Formats: sequence, structure tokens, C-alpha cells
Amino acid sequence: MAKQTTDMSNGPNRPRTLYDDSDDEKLELKLDSLMPQNKTPAFVYVLTFFAALGGFLFGYDTGVISGAMILLRNEFLLSSVWQELIVSVTVAAAAVFALVGGCLNDRLGRRPVIMVASLIFTGGAICMSVATDKYLLLSGRVIVGAGIGLTSTTIPMYLAECSPAHVRGRIVSTNIAMVACGQFIANLVDGIFGWNEKNGWRYMLGLAGIPSFLQFMGFIFMPESPRWLITNGYEERARRGLQAMRGVLDIEEEYESIKNSCFEAQQEEFARSNRPIILQMLKTPAVRRALVVGCSLQIFQQLAGINTVMYYSATIIRMSGVKSDETAIWLSALTAGVNFLFTVLGLYLVEKIGRRPLTLASLIGAVVSLAWLAVGFHLSALNTKPVGMVESVARESQCSGHSSCNDCMQDLYCGYCYLDLITGVHNSSCLPADYDNPWQSTIGRCNSTSLPGELTWAYDYCPTQYSWMPMVGLVLYLIFFAPGMGPMPWTINSEIYPLWARSTGNAAATFCNWLFNLAVSMSFISLTEVLTRYGTFWLYAGLAFLGVITLSFLLPETKGKSLEEVEGLFARPWCGAGPQLDYNTKNIQYVHIRGLNRDGRESELESPD
Repeated sequence: MAKQTTDMSNGPNRPRTLYDDSDDEKLELKLDSLMPQNKTPAFVYVLTFFAALGGFLFGYDTGVISGAMILLRNEFLLSSVWQELIVSVTVAAAAVFALVGGCLNDRLGRRPVIMVASLIFTGGAICMSVATDKYLLLSGRVIVGAGIGLTSTTIPMYLAECSPAHVRGRIVSTNIAMVACGQFIANLVDGIFGWNEKNGWRYMLGLAGIPSFLQFMGFIFMPESPRWLITNGYEERARRGLQAMRGVLDIEEEYESIKNSCFEAQQEEFARSNRPIILQMLKTPAVRRALVVGCSLQIFQQLAGINTVMYYSATIIRMSGVKSDETAIWLSALTAGVNFLFTVLGLYLVEKIGRRPLTLASLIGAVVSLAWLAVGFHLSALNTKPVGMVESVARESQCSGHSSCNDCMQDLYCGYCYLDLITGVHNSSCLPADYDNPWQSTIGRCNSTSLPGELTWAYDYCPTQYSWMPMVGLVLYLIFFAPGMGPMPWTINSEIYPLWARSTGNAAATFCNWLFNLAVSMSFISLTEVLTRYGTFWLYAGLAFLGVITLSFLLPETKGKSLEEVEGLFARPWCGAGPQLDYNTKNIQYVHIRGLNRDGRESELESPD
């Protein structure tokens, strides 16, 4: 049966009847032509900039440690375990404070948590820059991790709640674009200060305090989330804040929608107030399904190896056969630049092709590029340089029994010493090394940190003609990963939970992200020693492929839906009876349109019951 509406936009005496004969698109086009065009006010972009500085700090810390570690390991004589600890303690602190942030967001609000996190990060940056030993450095890394944990939970949710629906995906993804920007700037800073082997790392780590303090100053003038204000009874402040965010005074329709949603959330929370929110979420089927999707996205983001690539990019480049520390740092900056450019591309694609196809295509590309990295390292291992001589002082060493560079390098107590000439590798030998201080051999020609002429000590790499393959693999990985799996887990998690569960849901998913980030980053160097380098990347490729299979079944599309509409996407069980859910169907809302008559009188577009 045809649906009928009366359109009075041409005046009260010229009604027109529109018919929708099983063609909803015609009606939607008519409605869209009558509605004002969506326009995002400049204030939203100012708010996004100051909020996304938290993403910049997250990215800067991720990127800066990659280059700084090359200097830190020499300055403090860091073993492999200490290197992993310096990287991973920040991740562990972030995981804990992601959960703390979930509680504080509900109690204090989004804005105060972001301001406190800014001050914490500033303090951590100062602590690292003045560190006199590895223990004080470790303390600074813990403090910085606390700040990152608070902001990583809070900022995506704050941006989602403040954004207009038509640009929500793009604005929330801006936070991750700033993560990529921070990684790129960090690598440039590493390159600029990489020549200063004594104090360069102090500048690298200390400069992070500048954007964190800038964020604190900016948020003095930023509003609180309207949804949090309404929930806590500050309705007038919420109304003024929403007017500033939308750039118009007439925000009644959206305000009432948010208010009703908050009221329903409060009623539901009151009915469940005798149980912790996380238990309420697990006992509510639709919210439990949303939590599974949100946590799965964050887990597979980490299992695909992104932060291994970002934390250890300079180390991976060294492993591929690049012998110069400074060259490795600048090549690491190049990969960070690729990551930033393609993350910005994701800002365009997220509202064009949607969250689901962007996520799955990104993850498939990551599988292919990780396989390429594995093949590159495998070819390097198969075509390794031989050991040409046994030095007399090393005849009694276990290293004298190795016949190739790859065998020598895989022994944690040996390294490869050779002459690097234009004609190739000459007079190579395998010499013993100290596991806790492997940057020179314990005996033989390479028993010095300053080697004469073309003599080269290679503890963590082998000279190879295939060094270009891992570099290409890194760039391909970031080209595929950056637009989709980089921002989408954060964007989707900020959208899929009802208001009463939003803080806790985001905190739980963020905790999963940091927990698996910790597991991956803490185990990377150890995995390369146990599984070999190519085996480690085959493992990541397999886990990423598992993510493709899992998310292809679980992940819905949320593009173009309000936060209140998104809640309904998980109403149908994944298995069992129930109507088929069409994730791409738009809800047709009947609206009251004002000010469209040419004669200035109010007109209405009404629908039948």
C-alpha cells in the first residue's frame, strides 16, 4: 500500500501529494531536498584539534621510542629484556589507567579527565628528559603510560558525543590521524637529534611535554560533553554547549532526542543499580554482542602487529640489513610519513565507503604485506653470507662452530664481524658477545665501540642483498593498515554502546587493546629469537587472517546513523531465530520543518500514522 505525505512547502494553498510505491529512496530524496544542508561549525574543528592532541601524544610516544631506543640501549647498556621493558611498561600502565579512565569519565566527566591526563603526561615527559639512570627513565615511562591510558579511553568517546552525526566518523578518526601525525613528527625529531648520541634521547622524550601542556591550556575553554551534562542534571550548560557545537540557537530537536536517550539510560541504570555496569553489559544480550565486537576489533588490531611495526620500526629496518643507526632512524621516519598520509586518506574513506568494508579491506591488505615481510626475511636467511675465517682468539668459543652469518646471528651470544668493502663482505668471522652488552665483541677484531676503517660489527642483522624486501613490506603494511584498522576500532567503539554502558564499554575495549599491545610489544624481540624473524611475521599474518574471518561475521555497518540508532544494530542474535537485520537501511524520521514558506509562515511536513 502506498504511503502518503502532504508537502506544504509551496504554500498552504498548493498541497502536493507524494507517493512512495515501495521506493523509499524517492521519499528520502524529497525529504533531503527540503531539509537544510548539514554544515559543521568552526568550533567543532577547534574542539577536535585540542582533543586530538591526546592522539598526537599517543602517537609521539609510540614513534619516538623507536629511534630513541637505539641511543638509549648504548647510553644505559640495555639488554633485550630491558629494551622490551622500557617499551612495554608504558603499555602496561596505559592498560590499567584505561580502566581507571572508564570509572572517572562517569564520575567526573570527559573534560576533567582529559585535563588531568595532560598534566600527567607533561610530568612524565619531564621525568624522562632528566633521567640519570634506567630506573628513573622507567618511572617516566610509567607516568606517561598513565596519561595515555586516560586519554585513549576518553577522547574517542568525547569526540563522538560532541560531533554531528554526518561527520562523526571523520571527526573521531581525526584522533587516530593525529596518532599517525605524532608518530611521523616523533621520527623526524629522532632523525634531527639522532646525531647526538649522549643527550639526543633527552630532547626526543622531553619535547612531548609541549603538546600535552598545550592541550591542558586549550581544554580550560572547551565544553563538557552534552550527554554527560544532561545525565548529571546540568541541562542549561548542556544546551549552551550543544548550541556552540552546532553553531545555531535552535537545537531543540537534537537536544530533546539526547535528553530522552539520557533519561532512558538513567532509568535502565537505576533498575540495574545493584550490579556493576560490566556485569549488566554481559547480561544484556545486545550490549554483550556490541562488547564482543568492540573488544575483537581492538584485539585484532594489536595481533596484526601494528605497534610492533611502530615501536620497533627502526629495529626492524636494522634487522633487514641496514647497518647505520642514523639511516635506520631516517628510514623509520619515512615509514611513519607513509602511515600518516594513508591515515588521512582514511578520514575521507570512512564516510564514503563505510566502516565495515574499510576495516575488512584494510585487514586483508595487512595479511598480504605481513606475508611479504616474512618472505623477505626468509630469503635473507636463505641467502646469508658465510663465515670466512675463525680468529685465533675465538677458536675455543662456541661461536667458532657457526658457518654463516644467519647461524651466528641467531646465537644470542655471538655476532658477525666483517670488512664492508665496495666489492662486498670480506674476512668475516663469528665472535662471542655479551648478551647484556652486545654492541661489541668480547674478544677479537671487533672488541671496540669505535671500529677502524671498514670493519663492521653486526650483532642484530646480516648484510644481505634482500634488505629492500622488508622495507617494501613495511611500507605496504602501513598503506593497507593505516586507513582502516588504524582508526576504525576506535571509531566503531565510540559508537556502538548505549549511553549507560559507553564509558565502561570503551574502557573495556581500550583495556583489551593495551593488554594485547603489551603482549605483542613485550614478546617481539623474544619471538624473533625463538621463531626466527620470518617465523614471527608469519605468526602475525596468521593472526590477522583469523581477524578477517571473525570480523566478517560480527561487524555491522554504523555509517550515517545517530548514536541512538546504532544501539539497535545488535538487537538480533548472531545465531538463532529473529528477523534479518539490514545494516544499510536508514531509519526514516518524520520531521517538523520550519521556515520553508516563501511568505514567511511556518509550514509542516507531516506523515500519516
